[in-house]
This record gives sequence, C-alpha cells and structure tokens, in this order.
Amino acid sequence: MVTRTGGFLVTAVRSAERPRSSGSVASVGSVVLRSMGSAVLTVAIILTLWVGLIAAFDISPFLAKTPLDVVDWLLLGEDARENLSLIGSRLGETLVDASIGFTVGIVAATVVAVMFSLFRGVEHALMPLALLLRSIPLVALAPIIILIFGREVTTTAVMGAIVVLFPALVTITFGLRNPSAQIADVVTVYGGNALTVLRKVALPSSLPSFFAAVRVSIPGAITGALLAEWLATGRGLGHSIVTAVAQVKNFEVWSSVVAITATSIVLYGLVQLIENVVLARMGMAQNASATAGGGA
Repeated sequence: MVTRTGGFLVTAVRSAERPRSSGSVASVGSVVLRSMGSAVLTVAIILTLWVGLIAAFDISPFLAKTPLDVVDWLLLGEDARENLSLIGSRLGETLVDASIGFTVGIVAATVVAVMFSLFRGVEHALMPLALLLRSIPLVALAPIIILIFGREVTTTAVMGAIVVLFPALVTITFGLRNPSAQIADVVTVYGGNALTVLRKVALPSSLPSFFAAVRVSIPGAITGALLAEWLATGRGLGHSIVTAVAQVKNFEVWSSVVAITATSIVLYGLVQLIENVVLARMGMAQNASATAGGGA
C-alpha cells in the first residue's frame, strides 16, 4: 500500500513538474511578438510625449531639442561621427558602472532572500537594515559612502547595489515563499528538508519573480551609476550631463539623455524577452503572457 501510494505521489510530482510541450513553439513565438510589440509601443509613446510636451509648453528651440535634432546631431551632421563617438564612449563607461552595481545588488538580494527563506531569524535581523537603506535618500548617503570607499569603482558598486538591493530582495523573497504547497509537502514526506524544498520547488517556481527583480533592477542600476558618476567618480554620462548643462551644451544634454533612455529600454526589453521565452519553454506560458502584457 505504501509503495502504491508512494508511486502515485512520485507520478503526481513528476506530472506537476513536467513542462507542457504542447504548443510550446507557438507560445514562444507569441511572447516574442508581444515583447516586440510592447517595445515599439513604448518608443512610440515616449516620442509622442517628447514632441507633444515641447509643443504644449512652447519651449524655446535653443533649450529643447526634438528627436530630429538629436538624430541630426548624432548621425547626420558634419560633426556627427565625433559626437556619436563622444556619447558612445561615455555611455560605455556608465554601462560598466551600472553592470557592477547591478551584479553586486542582484547577487546580494538573491543570497539574502535565500537566507530569509531558510532562516526566519535572519529576516527579522536584516530586514530593518534593508528598510533603513531604502528610506534614506541615496544623495544623503553619498557623502558617507564616498568618505569610506573613496571615489573609485567600489563607490559605484556600493551605490548601485543600494539602489538595486531592496526592490530585488522583496520581489525574490516573495517568489521563494510562494511555491506549490502540494509539491513541497511531497518532498517533505519523502524525507526532504528545507534546503531540498528550496532547491527542488521554491527556486524553480520563483523564476517569474527573479526575472521581475532583474527587470526592475536594470533602470535602478543605471540610476545608481549616473548618481555615482555625478557625485563621486567624475566620469561617464552622469558627470558629462551635469557638465554639459552648466556649459549650455544643449545638443549634448539631450543626446546623452536619449542614449541612456534608449539603452534602458533595450536592456529592459531584452530581459523581458528572455523571461517570456524561458517561462514559455518551461510550460509557464500564462505567466509569460501576463508579464509580456504588462509592458516595459
């Protein structure tokens, strides 16, 4: 009787964990099209608001630059090659800084979320600290961070990680705490401990939350990098935008903002596309479609 029951439970677990292959190709194609459509819609909305707000507030052409002005300055004008090279090199520095902060923040958030899932006492001890870091503006913390770590790459990593950590931590923790209760019970019945449940059930089922944390963290990491460059390192787009504003280089200001905004949209959309494809291939097409429908 025990053997039959055990066999039934194992079959149930395998059935629940088996990806749904039926229509998987169609699901992947569908979510790819949804992601591309969402990206196009986002760009269209941004361009419409950009042109519309300039016209609505009748901003002087000397101060406000239209999309055509930016395209001409970066791609079509006499000095377009030099301008594009200038913006590109500074954008590259900012992306390097952002990637450092993003990596540190998302890894720290994942590790701490796993610890929260396994040890509730750790959550009670560390969550107030996370809430404290979240409640204090980063601009207010910046002088202390710079005093401790100097004006090098470590400061960039710390500031970027602070921006990324809290939203990623909350999202990943929520995902780890919402696995299938039935499958978790089966693992426990067969002698699995909390670590086994985490590895076999919680981590796979938390993939949508992990991808959501990554998507939210990308613009946060870029914001942290820009702030670190402005206040500490003196390089990248964060520093050049402030300098260009002071020197009334309006074409450079608008082109820099367009470059960092477009990069954020592309990276966000790329992660969303990967998320939707992975979830669809794992049989989570409904979650993938819902995520794609949320848009960037």
